[in-house]
Amino acid sequence: MEKNSSPQLHRAMQRRHLIMISLGGAIGTGLFLGSGEVISQTGAVGAILAYALGGLIAYSVMLCLGELSVHLPVAGSFGEYASRYINPSTGYMVSWMYWLTWTITLGTEFTAAAMLMQEWFPHVSLWIWTLIFAATVFLLNVSSTRFFAEAEFWLALIKVATVLLFIILGATAIFGIIPMQGYDSAPLFHNLTKDGWFPQGFWPIFTTMLVVNFAFSGTELIGVAAGETQDPEKNIPRAINAAIWRLLIFFVGTIVIVSALLPYQATAVDNAHGLSHSPFVSVFSRIGIPYAEDFIRFVIITALLSAANSGLFAASRMLWSLSSTRKLPSVFSQLTQSGTPMMAICVTMMGALPGLLSEFFAPEVIFENLLNIAAFTMVVVWISICISHFNFRRKWYASGKTKSELKFIAPLYPLTPILGGIFCSITCISMAADPNMRYSFISCLAIIGFCYLSYFIFVKNRQVA
Repeated sequence: MEKNSSPQLHRAMQRRHLIMISLGGAIGTGLFLGSGEVISQTGAVGAILAYALGGLIAYSVMLCLGELSVHLPVAGSFGEYASRYINPSTGYMVSWMYWLTWTITLGTEFTAAAMLMQEWFPHVSLWIWTLIFAATVFLLNVSSTRFFAEAEFWLALIKVATVLLFIILGATAIFGIIPMQGYDSAPLFHNLTKDGWFPQGFWPIFTTMLVVNFAFSGTELIGVAAGETQDPEKNIPRAINAAIWRLLIFFVGTIVIVSALLPYQATAVDNAHGLSHSPFVSVFSRIGIPYAEDFIRFVIITALLSAANSGLFAASRMLWSLSSTRKLPSVFSQLTQSGTPMMAICVTMMGALPGLLSEFFAPEVIFENLLNIAAFTMVVVWISICISHFNFRRKWYASGKTKSELKFIAPLYPLTPILGGIFCSITCISMAADPNMRYSFISCLAIIGFCYLSYFIFVKNRQVA
């Protein structure tokens, strides 16, 4: 095999970039809009339990990923780990599933951001905003890894600052330090159990886990960025711990604030008021924050662009990884002088077209099914991370090495990967049991089958040859 003389991926990311990329990937519409939907279905206490459980699942998966990433910090991360510690065909499938997750999300993020802009500028075509946002994210990704990371840092910072402001102001309203419309005295936490501990029963906590897990998706971007991170042995473990604990505080803190200040029946997004009508808007408005809806609309737009920015980065690195291991043509692993995989980025942008078309052809059906498929594929990737870590540690011990020789140790092995994998599998089963998600579930199984089939037909024979 010829030596590749093309430029290599640059280790340009610092720990602050990793933390913000992970936070930015997770803090998005799943929190600003989806949290209210979960509360309305499960009640206040049920939502707190659901997000706490979702955070623990994410933490388990990220601990597994952290050990793998420190041991083998490569771009493509869990696709490569699945190839090594499960089997090559599964690694191939996982890489394509993760690529599909973010590629699907790209189109829907651009479309949703354009729809929000149209609420400000109703006479400007959706396609104009879509093209502007797509071009912006494309340029951020092709410039350089460092420029991408800096842009993502500041985009994510807007979301983090908003959530912190929401929690601080909400807490002062709960304790009556600042007045809130509809309350003559401090509301405290009476709303949490006013309608009972679990007004809709216990089962909705599990049926909403796909939404909750998808809200935490993006934390695994730390693993994707491992191949472009400075001093990965030191920065990856610190970034994982910092990001996960911050997310738990942000998500659970937000749910507590919303549940304490709003009746659980009034937290779901009202479609009549557009995408920007969220529990954040309701709380900010009742506290007396001027232009609350415009402010949250702006924040959600930055959240969408941040997710698209990270998604294009992650998906293009999956194509680069497949190409660099000879599972795709070499053109996808060719890099620019600044170290970005141009062809992989361009093809990923083209793959986002179905999401862009969702607004014009049966928008509700396409949009909902695309997001369900993206959520399911993300859970499949998380399961593969747990299995890869379980097998990695077994092989580590079998080779005569000890736990103390690892540079980063996921605690409580083998419970950590086993419990993480089991809870992710339960999420998949709950999706299959939901009639509204069954079509998406079957589609995902078909995609998984096609990935395995294409590996054995096109890839394995070529690699053997």
